[in-house]
Amino acid sequence: MELTTDPTDPTRPTRATDPTDPADPTDPTPAMVDISLAQWSLVEEWRAGKWTTLDFPRLAREDFGLNGVEFVNTLFEVPTAGYLQQLKRNADTHGVALVLIMVDDEGDGCSPTRQGRKEFELFHRKWVDIAYWLGCRAIRTNCRGPLEAGRRAVAPPDANSHTANPSGTDPHQTAPRDALQWAAESYRMLLEYARPSGVKILIENHGGLSNDADWMVRLMKEVDDPLFGTYPDWREPAPDFDNLAYLEKTLPFAGGMSYRNQPTEELTVKMIELCKNSGFQGWYGIESDGREAINAGIGLLKKHLFSAPSSAPGMRK
Repeated sequence: MELTTDPTDPTRPTRATDPTDPADPTDPTPAMVDISLAQWSLVEEWRAGKWTTLDFPRLAREDFGLNGVEFVNTLFEVPTAGYLQQLKRNADTHGVALVLIMVDDEGDGCSPTRQGRKEFELFHRKWVDIAYWLGCRAIRTNCRGPLEAGRRAVAPPDANSHTANPSGTDPHQTAPRDALQWAAESYRMLLEYARPSGVKILIENHGGLSNDADWMVRLMKEVDDPLFGTYPDWREPAPDFDNLAYLEKTLPFAGGMSYRNQPTEELTVKMIELCKNSGFQGWYGIESDGREAINAGIGLLKKHLFSAPSSAPGMRK
């Protein structure tokens, strides 16, 4: 792929958009479907010191036979230049694609304060850069909003105002309306930074407003950017969360799948078929906990995802 420089900053490389290049991350629908391993699925092993992030590409290939990995930023031991170069070499050695980086603990995409929104954009910049240099297609962000469990705003739209409610709640305002503008501002800033690299910015449903599929669809339409998308976490159904309905509504904007085994194979098949019938192309990152669950997920995906009639040119088996 041809590399150019950002005319506004010659020190920042950018990818030249080439719709014929299957590795071009600006292509919203890469012509493939494949299975990747999400690092969080084995976080207890990482915490126990059984392996490091540098080992993860080898583990995905040798232990599970998978073609891609998805990282978590908080599990990068020392993300220096030398460390990242070694990580990329390890991935190349084992023929493993570096798909995305899940970014936590760097601020929320729906902060009620201007300072919080700017900090979100600034703190995520380094992960956009790291994703680019590793060859990842995307980073995953969090966008919960002010109160995870409710729909009330924690402050007036301008939280720098002297009239901001110090208690953190305003019973007269509903968060979805105000928060939509807060989130749109945050993501437009981050997308502007990410644009030269072509790295996508995705939101995973991790509580709060991001669990509201209708609100998420409104946010996608409000920002309206080809590098902006959803990253549906399949989770398990709950009284307050219909994961099948959530997936159906957010699929048109999906830049990846956070796959989890469902309580029954029947429900797992329904979710897989929903993705297949929608024409989704991309990675299914297995985030089910532990090796047994990972192997079960691989089996279910190979059985139902790659079965006819959904096989298509470019699909890996």
